[in-house]
Amino acid sequence: MDQSQRYADLSLSEAALISAGKHILCAYRMKPKSGHGYLAAAAHFAAESSTGTNVEVSTTDDFTRGVDALVYHMDEAAEDMRIAFPLDLFDRNMTDGRMMMVSFLTLTIGNNQGMGDIEYAKMVDFYMPPRAIQLFDGPARDISDLWRILGRPVKNGGFISGTIIKPKLGLRPEPFARAAYEFWLGGDFIKNDEPQGNQPFAPMKQTIPLVVDAMKRAMDETGEAKLFSMNITADDHVEMCARADFALAAFGNDADKLAFLVDGYVGGPGMVTTARRQYPGQFVHYHRAGHGAVTSPSSKRGYTAYVLAKMSRLQGASGIHVGTMGYGKMEGGKDDRAVAYIIERDSYTGPVYHQEWYGMKPTAPIVSGGMNALRLPGFFANLGHGNVISTAGGGVYGHIDSPAAGARSLRQAYECWKAGADPLAWAREHREFARAFESFPQDADALFPGWRAG
Repeated sequence: MDQSQRYADLSLSEAALISAGKHILCAYRMKPKSGHGYLAAAAHFAAESSTGTNVEVSTTDDFTRGVDALVYHMDEAAEDMRIAFPLDLFDRNMTDGRMMMVSFLTLTIGNNQGMGDIEYAKMVDFYMPPRAIQLFDGPARDISDLWRILGRPVKNGGFISGTIIKPKLGLRPEPFARAAYEFWLGGDFIKNDEPQGNQPFAPMKQTIPLVVDAMKRAMDETGEAKLFSMNITADDHVEMCARADFALAAFGNDADKLAFLVDGYVGGPGMVTTARRQYPGQFVHYHRAGHGAVTSPSSKRGYTAYVLAKMSRLQGASGIHVGTMGYGKMEGGKDDRAVAYIIERDSYTGPVYHQEWYGMKPTAPIVSGGMNALRLPGFFANLGHGNVISTAGGGVYGHIDSPAAGARSLRQAYECWKAGADPLAWAREHREFARAFESFPQDADALFPGWRAG
């Protein structure tokens, strides 16, 4: 059934659609299956994403036709398909009239991902008009709040040296707290890795009070504030809040130093929104565990990492992992800096659309995945700034001297880049950074071939 007469209008101007502000625009990389025309497949995609089905139904009326999603641009050679979705299509909260990410995802990558005439369709960008920006929560807290706690300037406060307690599955309560204390003697920020929570060998009610004690001792010893990001991910929102409430009570007067980590991809938008709305005073840390199932360049369906990051800001994530842009162990490349730029800037032009955020708070880039002090100067040079949170695991606990020395080596790497210094010369005057060369000799050989002679 060719529905292109109803669900496509290639005469529509993208600039006019944006100026009118009544549509959310989505760009896909789409290829129809063999034997299906591009326009017909695109129109079927738009129909399934809005008011249509495979046949003309008796309940169709003038109103429903008025909220059809419309294909407004297509370039078969470039596999470029763009659809305009009327704002009235999207579900809104009964309680406060605000928009919800689950509705956006249901329409824009719902049933259309499994249609028989579509070989693949991957969302590469979307545009939110001003009214939609107004109707999403956005972050309640951002990196400036962490800089303030750490005694930094609230603008361009710089690098936050962080880690992940390793091994990945976690430790028993006493070793976990000891590992946290040893890092905090040199660093700023600790996060749970995504499998860590209330495992039988590490009950939260035993672990968290010990972490609080470790934080207090480290703050007393260093005279610096410290930060902890606790995983509150759970299937049940009541359980999630129970974990958060327990932690807030345990941290007491230092509760401002507590962030809540949620596995936002596997847990879904409801988990992120629950954390954002129930705990607006806390930094919401969005972990992307599992996202590669759809965002990887090898995946032809779903959406890109850029789209995921952009959605996280709308939902209210204070920070989200952005990968290492090819400088760590994870998949990615230098151009992935766009993933950071779209969430941290008030205005940015992405792969397809220019997006204004109209003052919505930024979402901080969180960098992890095989990073250490030797890799950071190149990463900062590529990104163009150091206003990120780094959560190096092996890059800290693999330092030859101590976790505290590993944390200091990260800070010194940032200062090296900021000063525009030669890393080998910098190492001669900064012991912890110098010892990173001996701690990670394979990286040292690859990045700084002459280091052994120096």
